[in-house]
Amino acid sequence: MATVIVRSGLRSALRGGASTPRVSAASKRSFASSAHHDEAAEASKWEKITYLAIATCTVLSIYNLSKGHPHHEEPPPYQYLHIRNKEFPWGPDGLFEVKHH
Repeated sequence: MATVIVRSGLRSALRGGASTPRVSAASKRSFASSAHHDEAAEASKWEKITYLAIATCTVLSIYNLSKGHPHHEEPPPYQYLHIRNKEFPWGPDGLFEVKHH
């Protein structure tokens, strides 16, 4: 019973039965052109927003980079920061540092 209902529904949908809305060619054409116009306007809007965002980010970046940054004094070379109880396997200087004499 259910398969008969599904088959008749599919047949009427494929044939364009009463449940399928009919749209004239003129209304399709105006709808398509208005949709195209809306898409073009939307694309133009987002293009302008993108250029404005690029300009804003560039100006803010230049401003932030031109301010400079604070320089702090080097901390004193405390001896307790470089305590070595045994030598490293790769030598006394360490892997990436040079021991100051």
